Amino acid sequence: MRIWSLHPQYLDTKGLLALWRETLLARHVLEGKTVGYKNHPQLNRFKKAEGPLDCINQYLHFVYIEAVKRGYSFDKNKVGTNFKKYKITVTIGQLEFEKQHLLKKLMIRDILKFNELKQIQSPEVNPLFIVINGDIEEWEKH
Repeated sequence: MRIWSLHPQYLDTKGLLALWRETLLARHVLEGKTVGYKNHPQLNRFKKAEGPLDCINQYLHFVYIEAVKRGYSFDKNKVGTNFKKYKITVTIGQLEFEKQHLLKKLMIRDILKFNELKQIQSPEVNPLFIVINGDIEEWEKH
């Protein structure tokens, strides 16, 4: 499971589809609707947040917006629309880790997206997040 802090605009098609699917699964975990992935480290930042379900729905909302921009037909009914807005922090070190991780994937899957991201010094984040100083997040498996 990979719930990117990076803005979904940087993902290739395969990555965006996987993000949608995996974030929906993450929401099911937070809702107690599945037994798998209950202790996945990627979920810790949502579990620790004020309003975890609101945060995951807000995150999904921004993934959905990116999908619509690309002409994909993601099911809007799967996005919780009545969520309270929160912000979650993410560190600069985490963003750099994710950027390098995504570049490795894009080098193989989508050279255009690879070249686009490679040129960006400070990538945008999913609007749920606020960037702060710090190293790779403790919940990141690396």
